[in-house]
Amino acid sequence: MSNASQPLVSIVTPVYNGAEYLAECVESILAQTYANWDYTIVDNCSTDGSADIARRFAAKDRRVKLIQNRRFLRVIPNHNAAFRQISPASKYCKVVFADDWIFPECLERMVAAAEAHPSAGIVGAYTLEGNHVTCDGLPYHSTLIPGVEICRKHLLERLYVFGSANSLLYRADLIRNRDPFFNETNIHADTEACFAVLSSCDFAFVHQVLTFTRVRPHSLTAISLGLQTHFAGMLHILITHGPQYLTSDELRTNIDRLTSTYYRSLGKSLLLGRDKSFWNYHRDKLTEAGVGFSRFRVATGLLAYLGAALLNPGASLGKLLRIRSGVASPAERPEPSIFPSQGEIVK
Repeated sequence: MSNASQPLVSIVTPVYNGAEYLAECVESILAQTYANWDYTIVDNCSTDGSADIARRFAAKDRRVKLIQNRRFLRVIPNHNAAFRQISPASKYCKVVFADDWIFPECLERMVAAAEAHPSAGIVGAYTLEGNHVTCDGLPYHSTLIPGVEICRKHLLERLYVFGSANSLLYRADLIRNRDPFFNETNIHADTEACFAVLSSCDFAFVHQVLTFTRVRPHSLTAISLGLQTHFAGMLHILITHGPQYLTSDELRTNIDRLTSTYYRSLGKSLLLGRDKSFWNYHRDKLTEAGVGFSRFRVATGLLAYLGAALLNPGASLGKLLRIRSGVASPAERPEPSIFPSQGEIVK
């Protein structure tokens, strides 16, 4: 396919103090086997030379552009600001975070999947997260899944294939028609955006590792794990978008199940010595969801956790100590954050 016949892909990288890895990120864009793209780096008032790095690349390749925010934006508003920079001529949009990168065939494979399946609004693929491949679980023959079906599988079977925005390709019109594209009150806004749009389009998937997500101890991902934001994020998605995808009985059952698990996790957190910000976060989120914060249910959750721990005391105590010390394995942690960092917390 010649450049002239290739659909235009607008790539965006929101960056805040990402100088350590930004050049590697940009070089992964320049190394793409797919040539028809434009690339906008949105610098969020960095103080570490990120803008200078971006400026050097822009001087060498006319497809690369630097935009500098006049004022600092928080994480998700900065992502939305980057989305507003996509070209009006682009057919697709790709986010690549400043400390992540994409494999050389990423755009070529994802665009091919989107072109082969015009009903697909979002294209995903396997992603390398540190040393682990994630976003797996779909049968190999599944290259196009109805949007309603993939959302039901996420909610009912915990099939996690959306990854982060770094692992997805979006049809640009979806972004243009929904401003802001990300819900700026939800740390898991990229997952919520998938639920918001997939009620009216399908999900395509490339069975190949095409993106890399860096795991860093001071990232928003790590902060999210510490706050256990997954429970609040999924509760919000269930209540807000669940009625589009689940029957009333399924919805009620899943809200009840998630709320019970949520409170059991909060009960365990009593043993972990969580600080005031942790409890304020969950009190506010449970109140916003209409569930309400109950000290009694936290205590009940603690008793439930201790009862289960008595059945396997060695393993439970060891896991608790590893979580408290920050050395728990990924399998022992709460379900990982699904919104990579960008903004005031550097990934």
